[in-house]
Formats: sequence, structure tokens, C-alpha cells
Amino acid sequence: MGKQAILGMKDYKLGVGFRWHSKTLLLHGLKNDSSKYNSVRGFYVGKRHIRIIGVMFGLLCCLLLLDSLVISFFEFANLQPSTDSNNSSLSQGRDCYTNKKQSPVYMYGRLLNFASSALAQREFKQESSHLWVEPFRQASSWKPCAERKVQTNPGKSVKSNGYILVSANGGLNQQRVAICNAVAVASLLNATLVIPKFLYSNVWKDPSQFGDIYQEEYFINTLKDDISIEKELPPYMKSLDPEAIGSQITDADLAKEATADDYIKTVLPLLLRNGIAHFLGYGNRLGFDPLPPDIQRLRCKCNFHALKFAPKIQQAGSLLIKRIRKHSAPRSMLDTQLLGKFIHNKEDHAAAEGSTKYLALHLRFEIDMVAYSLCEFGGGESERKELQTYRERHFPLFLERLKNSNITISPMDLRKRGRCPLTPEEAALVLAGLGFKSGTYIYLAGSHVYGGNSRMEPFTRLYPNVVTKENLLTPNELAPFRNFSSQLAALDLIACASADVFAMTDSGSQLSSLVSGFRTYYGGGHAPTLRPNKTRLATILTENGTIGWNGFEFRVKKMILEGQKADMRSYGRSIYRNPRSPECMCKYH
Repeated sequence: MGKQAILGMKDYKLGVGFRWHSKTLLLHGLKNDSSKYNSVRGFYVGKRHIRIIGVMFGLLCCLLLLDSLVISFFEFANLQPSTDSNNSSLSQGRDCYTNKKQSPVYMYGRLLNFASSALAQREFKQESSHLWVEPFRQASSWKPCAERKVQTNPGKSVKSNGYILVSANGGLNQQRVAICNAVAVASLLNATLVIPKFLYSNVWKDPSQFGDIYQEEYFINTLKDDISIEKELPPYMKSLDPEAIGSQITDADLAKEATADDYIKTVLPLLLRNGIAHFLGYGNRLGFDPLPPDIQRLRCKCNFHALKFAPKIQQAGSLLIKRIRKHSAPRSMLDTQLLGKFIHNKEDHAAAEGSTKYLALHLRFEIDMVAYSLCEFGGGESERKELQTYRERHFPLFLERLKNSNITISPMDLRKRGRCPLTPEEAALVLAGLGFKSGTYIYLAGSHVYGGNSRMEPFTRLYPNVVTKENLLTPNELAPFRNFSSQLAALDLIACASADVFAMTDSGSQLSSLVSGFRTYYGGGHAPTLRPNKTRLATILTENGTIGWNGFEFRVKKMILEGQKADMRSYGRSIYRNPRSPECMCKYH
């Protein structure tokens, strides 16, 4: 049976929910393998073969019965509450609202029908190559240069002002930002950084520490000429209690976008007095401007060079990429940086021209995000009750603030303002409007989709070739990451950053920001990122009842094109998201 057939069966067995997609792949695989049965042509059926045919018919009936039982089993399993932590990098600690058997929810049935017809007509036409490249030539003029063989901080003093401890909160992406900010602060204050610790969260429920996700020795060696880094405090300081001696710093002590002067005024005196400063719950507490160029460059060096994923994550990531692409593809700088030595797999012998392009989509439509938005998504009264129940259980303080405020905004107004998360249906319409064919392979990153199959059905109706890490990797390959949501999120980051095209539904998410930055830094102008403008898209979609498909396509393409810029990083914006700046990249004319 062909590889696609195996993949289709695997999708079904793992309960992903794209059942009819799996059947399509299975039939396609059987079609490709039909040559195997040519040898039976001309087979003469005589009396002596009646018994053989009877036996074969009996066996076939048994197989069909077994298949029916297996399908019934998995359909039953899919209706049970999920306890498998591998189903999502973010599912742990959250209510599961994804496996309920519900009817498909459509908000834009008319446009969806137009899209289906357009995709059917497009199937036999040449796909535009512009879909898979960045639209601006100047994007390729920016090259990485943070790894230049020059010390980022050549004036580093031999004597340290003390030790900086960091306890970072959040998930993988928030922690990564915290690490790079801590490196910058250690350089700014001429302090020794102790390898950051990660706080355990009741939301993420991941006990992973730095060495479980990143390569410690590589991190230390890459930054050794810039700052001093130790794995732990010296013995004589381990008994100190930072909180007791007044050296513990929380979010209340620093502004969200704190400046270099804020750190010098607030933190440096504590270091000089006590020899230690502990940032508790540290995250986004260092602004991007104004900041000395050397400190900014060090942040860039940390994010794009010093933080390499642990070997087991790189290895699993290389399997993901290989299986999505189907064959060996030309190695890009992105692949090399993210996967290290595992990108050179001895098993890769297939021709590069046979590889499959794929689009990665970070679809942010989790229950917590949906509920917090206060928007409505076409699910009627049952949806409203379900989301309100979730808010009362998880966001009581938020509801209390709403109750005490005099401001009332309707769900319709929120949608018009671009405040509502995009549904899978809306994401599919955007992709169809841009011109992606129905057969496009799409890697789906992120958490459980709220509504599960009922919400994904409009998406898979247009784009059936949807894959996730859960159905590309076997249970044994995923086993080392079970109950480690940050490590699972690292696999999503790798698959998204290495994609031929990366699309997001929420440009404000940390994952989307970091992936965009990696693609800008290492993509060489050949790694397009698609960012919908939710306000403009909402305006377009309000015309669902009247707009024609040609008009929809034109406006969607214009919206996305205007979001794809190759400009320098503007003042105050994240260098992790847009590293095009003199402190991080070099521009060649």
C-alpha cells in the first residue's frame, strides 16, 4: 500500500477526526498500487476454482466485519473524554471542548460554496508560483550578521557585580523571550547569569527545565565572550534567601517595557549590596527602545544563535519535516539552524524535486481564547451558554470587572473591530481567496480547536490534507514528550518555521512572532509569512450575502500583500519578531 494510504489510515486510527480525508488518501494509495494486481489478468475461473473463490469471499467478509468493528471502536473512543496528553501541546490543564459530536457550524455558507467551486476549477490549472515566495525583492537583501566573529560586548569587565537568578513563567515562547531578556540584562548590569529556571504552571503543567528543551553547553559557549553564565550559584550563596534580603524582583517592581535606566536604578543597587537579584515570574520586562546597540545585538544573538533545541527535540522535528515533505528537499539555513545534525539523515536518498511543499498554519481557536474574547461564532444559544460557563469557572475576576464597568460592547461590534479570533472556516476562506489549491498540505499547529470536528469540517471541506504532529509521529516517537507541553510546542515551532509558507490567524501570539522572526532572519527572502488583518477581514466577511468570489479574492489578496512588508524594524517593536535592524541583521544592496 502507498505511503499516502498508510498516512491516511494512521490519521484515522489516531482519532484526528479527518475521516473522509483519510479515506481519500487510502483510495489514492490503492490506485497508485493497482499495477500490483495486473498479473491476475486473464485468470480463468473454472469449476475447480469455485471452492477457492468461496474461501476468498469468506475471508473478504471477515475482513469487512473486522474493519467495521475497528471503525466502531475508534468512533466510540473519539466520543470519550480525552486523557491523552499528546493530543495537544496546550491541552493539559484545560477543559476539553473538542471531541463532542456536533453538527458542523457554518457562518459563511455562501462564500464557502463559492470557494469550493473555485478550488474545483483551480485543480486543473497551474498554481501561481507567487504563492510560495516573498513578494518584495528587498527581503532577500537582509542577511544574518549577529554571528560575526566580533565580541558583542568587547568591554566586558572581569569582575562581576553579582548573580542574576531568573524564574521564567508562561509556556515555551514566553520563556524564550524571558531568557533572551535576562541575557541582555546580565550584560547591561555586568552580572553573572545563572541558567534560568522555569516555573511550573497549573495551566501548562510542564515540569521541563532549561536542559530539557535547550542545549546548556552550547548556550554557555555561544555567549561566553559576552556574559558570564553559570549552571548554578556558588556553594557559599546557595543558602541566601533573595526575598528575605530584599533582592527579589517581581512584575510590580518593573514596568512591562522597562528601560535600561529602570534596571540600573532598581536592580543594580540590590546586586551591589547583596550580590544577588532574583527575577520572579520574569517575562516581557525589558523594552526594545531605547537600548544600547550592543545590548540589542546580544538579544538577537541569544534568540537566533545561542538557543538550540535539545537533540531529542531536533530529532523528532527532523522526522516531522521529512514526513510532511514526503521526500528529501534542499536543505535551507532554517532547517540547519533548527535541526542541527539531524537534518542530514542517511535515509534521505529521494530526489529533491519530488518533495512536497507545505503550508503551516497557527490556528488559534482554543476554548480559553474564544471565551475570553466575548465574541459569538455562529453556534447559537448552546455556544453562548457553554462559553459563559467556561468564563464563570476560569475568568471570575474578568467577569467581575465587566459587571462593574459601564462599557458594553456587543459581539457584533467586537467582530467589526477585529477583536474576535478567526474561526477555522474564516482561515480556510482566506487561503482559498489567496489561491492555494485544495490539495495543499497544511501542517496545523496549536492547541485543541474549540468545537473540534464541528468547527474543522468547513476547513477540511476545502483543504482535506491537514496533518499535525500527533498523526505524523508514532505514539512511540511522541512518548518522550508526553506531559511536556513546552517540548511539544517546540515541535510546532520547528514545523512552522521550516514551512514553505507560514500563515497565522493571530499576529499577537508569541509563537507567531518568534516563527516570523526566524523566517525573516534565516529565510533569505524565501520564507513568506501571511498575516490577515482581522479588522479588514471582518469588513469583507460582513458582505457574505452579496460579495462575489472575484471581489472577495481581490480584497483578500490586497489585505495579505499589504501585511507582507520587508521594512526595517520600527521603533519600540520586537526584535524577535522583526530582526531587520542594524543591531541584528546586515543589509546588502
